[in-house]
This record gives sequence, structure tokens and C-alpha cells, in this order.
Amino acid sequence: MRERSLLRNTLIGLVASILLALVKLLAGVFGRSSALIADAVESLADAVGSILVWQAVRVAARPPDSRHPYGYGKAEALAALSVGGLLVVAAIYIVIKAFNEILTPHEAPAAWTLAVLALVVAVKELLFRFVMQGAAELNSDAARADAWHHRSDAITSAAAFVGVSIAVWGPALTGIPSLVLADEAAAFLASGIILITAVSLIRPALFELLDAAADEMAQNVRRIASQVEGVRQVEKVYVRKSGSGHHVDMHLHVDPELSIRVAHALAGKVKAVLQTSLPNLVSVLIHIEPADEVE
Repeated sequence: MRERSLLRNTLIGLVASILLALVKLLAGVFGRSSALIADAVESLADAVGSILVWQAVRVAARPPDSRHPYGYGKAEALAALSVGGLLVVAAIYIVIKAFNEILTPHEAPAAWTLAVLALVVAVKELLFRFVMQGAAELNSDAARADAWHHRSDAITSAAAFVGVSIAVWGPALTGIPSLVLADEAAAFLASGIILITAVSLIRPALFELLDAAADEMAQNVRRIASQVEGVRQVEKVYVRKSGSGHHVDMHLHVDPELSIRVAHALAGKVKAVLQTSLPNLVSVLIHIEPADEVE
């Protein structure tokens, strides 16, 4: 069910991004707007990103096997990292193209391009809210990356709307011909916003891929385990994130007089309590130690 919901949301975003990218590209070319063309490039990056997320969700849903005993959850982090990289490439392309446009004399964009931009902003913001709601419900970093793609597209389109408005009406209203370059200025601003979004996607993906400690989840694990009868001390707790799930390695100190059978049963009880209280725990590995041999 989780995979089906994520794939549905991603497919909706993919189709919408491709259609909007084509609309913006045609409007930018025929309407003489570099900001719109830059926006179209960003939307195409969105489309490629959605394809990556779609495939990552399918891979991450595979059950663990002998070669991947911890499952395939990190496929989602790889997708988020790739999407962030695409955004960086898109931002660099936008900067280069806008700079070339500044050096080349050109007319102001056509006024009708503003209607196209207004439509794009509205649709993309709706897509962001729709996909983000699903990402929150299903706890998917890849889906969050996909949602922020739509939000970044909405923001860049809004910036383009302001820039194109100034480029279209500014010279006539103020008598300053150079205001036609506001179109390119909007493209520069859009590239900065895209880079910020890219960093926000790349950092958590790298943390997950490098098995950074999930401190908040570790605190919850320690608190819950320490309340189980028979556990004298919770020593080491290591938690790492993989996709929407977490893997736990921990050391429990128990009565040294317990038999192996009883100590094993206690570890099983702690594991069951943890997975009941924290459904996102995919695996829990417990090492039992005698309470009088605390390191």
C-alpha cells in the first residue's frame, strides 16, 4: 500500500512537470523570456527527478535478501541525492544562459507570458502540498525531495513573474530601457533559490548514506527499553536510518544470574516492545551483558 501511494503521487507529479515544462519552454521561446526558458529547464530537472524517485521507491520496497540483509531502503536517499545534484546542474545552466542574454541586446518578453507563469505557480504549489502530505504520511525522504522540487519550481516561477513584469512594463513606465534586463535578473534569483533547495536535499541524503546517528530515534529507543522490567541499564544505542525505516544496535545490562534462555527471552521482549512502540524500526539487534560488568 505504501509503495502504491508513493508511486501514484510521484507519477502525478511527473506528468504535471513534463506538461508544464513543455508549456514554459514554448512560451519562453516564442515570448522571448530567458526567465521562462530557465524555469522550463528547472521543470525538466523536476521531471527527471520524479523518474528517479519513482524508481527508488520501487527498489526501496523490495524485502531484504541474502545480499542485502538490511533491505533496499537507502535507494530513496540515493534518489534524493541525485535529485539535488540535478538541481545544481540546472542552476549552473540558468546562470550561464542568463549571463549570455545580458551580453546580447534583446526585446522585452511578451506580456502574455505572465499568464503562463501565474498558471504554473498555482499548479506547482498545489502539487507541492499534495506530494508533501503523502510524504509526511508515509515518511519518505525521496517523496519529500520530490515535493520540494515542486515548491522550488513554484518559487522560481514566481520570481520569473516579477522579473518579466518589470521587463515588460518597466521601460515604458519609468523610461529606463535597461529594466528589460529584469528578466535575466529573475533567472539569476531563481538559480540561487534552486541551489538552496538542492543543499536542503543533499545534506540529509548524505547523512543517511553515511549512516549518521539518528539521535532523536536513539533517545526514544533508550527511553522505552529502559522501562522494560528486567533491564537494569541501557548502555550503547546506535540507530541509523534507511529509507523510511531505522535499524537499531543496542547493549542491555541485565541480572548476571539470569540463564541464557531467560536473558534471550528478555531481549526478545525488549525488541517486541520497541517495534510495537516505534513502528519504523525495521530491525533491532540486542547484545546482552551482565549488569556488574559495565564498561
